[in-house]
Amino acid sequence: MTLTTIGFDADDTLWQNEAFFRLTQERFTALLAEYADHDHLHDRLLAAERRNLGHYGFGVKGFVLSMIETAIEVTDGRVPASVISELMAAGRDMLRHPIELLPHAREAVETLSADHHVLLITKGDLLDQERKLAQSGLGDLFDGVEIVSDKTPPVYAAIFARHGTQAAQAMMVGNSLKSDVLPVLDVGGWGVHVPHGLTWALEHAEPPTGHQRFHQLADLAALPDLVAVLRGDH
Repeated sequence: MTLTTIGFDADDTLWQNEAFFRLTQERFTALLAEYADHDHLHDRLLAAERRNLGHYGFGVKGFVLSMIETAIEVTDGRVPASVISELMAAGRDMLRHPIELLPHAREAVETLSADHHVLLITKGDLLDQERKLAQSGLGDLFDGVEIVSDKTPPVYAAIFARHGTQAAQAMMVGNSLKSDVLPVLDVGGWGVHVPHGLTWALEHAEPPTGHQRFHQLADLAALPDLVAVLRGDH
């Protein structure tokens, strides 16, 4: 079936994101260094994030709440108020951080938007994702923007249907195999993995090697050519 619709992930696909979480996590472990070692703090924080996803969802706010919860736990409730204040300040810094587009992001979206229905499909905090899209300067290139609480096969199928296409005519491009590729393959679409140097542990998944609709690219520069090949343009 003809490829008509291309969805793009946002964080770590079009612009930097995970790097700022890693920097804040280092700030977190430095603040609590007298209570536990680096690796233990990292493991406890990751466990809290996994535990809290169903309550807080994805994004900076849930991350900050998980840091505060972990700080309380590892200090047996003795964490100083100044540390809590520092963690909250770190979260505000993340929410104010300027957007840094990844290489070839603008060119890829611009090129493909000429002949395809182009969507931004991202998960996370609504206000933060809206802010990042506005600051990215890419907003006018998209035919639709979907900010969802999670990315699952039914969510993708509903998004594509809402935008007038079948999943078999759609492609999703992103850095996360777990969120951007596997669910779209499950509903019959194309999944294109563009790895980022940093990937959150909770987004790890094994590549579906051998799947006919799975592709992996080094960066977004190669995406227009891949789309042309799949469409039979050359």
